[in-house]
Amino acid sequence: MIATHRRRVSRPLSAALALTVASVIAAGCGSSSSSGGGGTQGPGVAGQSVPTAGLPVLKKIGKGEGQLNLIAWEGYLNPVWVKPFEQQTGCQVNAKYAGSSDEMVSLMKNGGGGQYDMVSSSGDADLRILFAGDARPVNVGLIPSWKDFFPAFQSPPFNTINGVHYGVSLQWGPNVLMYNTKDFPAAPPSWSIIYDPKYKGQVTVPDNPIQIADAALYLQKHKPSLAITDPYELTQPQFTAAVNLLAAQRPLIEKYWALASQEIFDFKNGNAIVGAGWPYQVSTLKAAHFPIGTTIPSEGATGWADTWMLAAKAPHPNCAYLWMRYVSTPKVQAQQAVNYGETPDNKLACPIMNQLQAGSCEEYHANAPSSYFDTIKLWKTPIATCDNGKPDCVPYSEWVNAWNTQVK
Repeated sequence: MIATHRRRVSRPLSAALALTVASVIAAGCGSSSSSGGGGTQGPGVAGQSVPTAGLPVLKKIGKGEGQLNLIAWEGYLNPVWVKPFEQQTGCQVNAKYAGSSDEMVSLMKNGGGGQYDMVSSSGDADLRILFAGDARPVNVGLIPSWKDFFPAFQSPPFNTINGVHYGVSLQWGPNVLMYNTKDFPAAPPSWSIIYDPKYKGQVTVPDNPIQIADAALYLQKHKPSLAITDPYELTQPQFTAAVNLLAAQRPLIEKYWALASQEIFDFKNGNAIVGAGWPYQVSTLKAAHFPIGTTIPSEGATGWADTWMLAAKAPHPNCAYLWMRYVSTPKVQAQQAVNYGETPDNKLACPIMNQLQAGSCEEYHANAPSSYFDTIKLWKTPIATCDNGKPDCVPYSEWVNAWNTQVK
């Protein structure tokens, strides 16, 4: 049986980039014959190919091998849903908890080394794993609940390349604007509030290079002369402008938080009155009867999404498919969403969430209209090659360097 671990309350704080869910929804329908299924196809990346794209996929799930070795975020392998899986399948779950996306990428090297079966990868790691040839195609036709996913998460570009699936989507969440309703009786309409010198020393944001993307998202609307079309594919001038905005913001920051608990503490104790956070913090503060408000401002917001990705050299493929099939069901999606503070990808999870925790479906936007999804830009790995094939974009390493040396 899996050992009980402390519930993780932080997201991966490595550099990450995003792509609008709207673009995923707008993508063409269908999928390659190698990975099965339908829905929207993840596009390719110009000049890039996945080395394992031609590997065969499982055609039928056989008897489980008795073991399943998973790399995961803490909290993703809660005994509440792991124990029933072990009892139903005979697959004993062995967990390796990772502290960052970088660690996940490292553990997945050489296709998981023949040791690991799957990883609960986030958008800032997915393409690094795929283009290194460390994940293999998945037959989503063997995962019945996949058809019940919101279209945006059936074949998103962070886990599906040229119609080939390399895993199954899991959960997602937006990065929202949080504010103390005593200080702001009405929701601030713009992210400009966190760049306003009026609130010096009262702003809190994640200690995360992805904030460069948030700044770019803001500049996309407020400085059209920069011609930013994708806040996660930035040319050097665009990147410099975003970094400069964040460097100017530095005197306003009360704390760059690394754990959700830190931001919760700062709001509770009056150290911060406005900042960027997740629905988890909002829900926790509301449960404590704290006057917290949340909104997606007019510029939109970034967000993260996770995938159970199949290792290229997975030693227990049948147990891996049994796991993907199990965690995609409405009940398990609802259990994880409520336990961790995320939004499920299975649209049938909403009523079960409310049975587990009243109001949680709405709290985590599991019943939100498509117009809500259209405002969120989901993480993907920053690479030097832009989607147009030109080597003009600023890569991951420079995001990390700028955050650590120029912003903080």
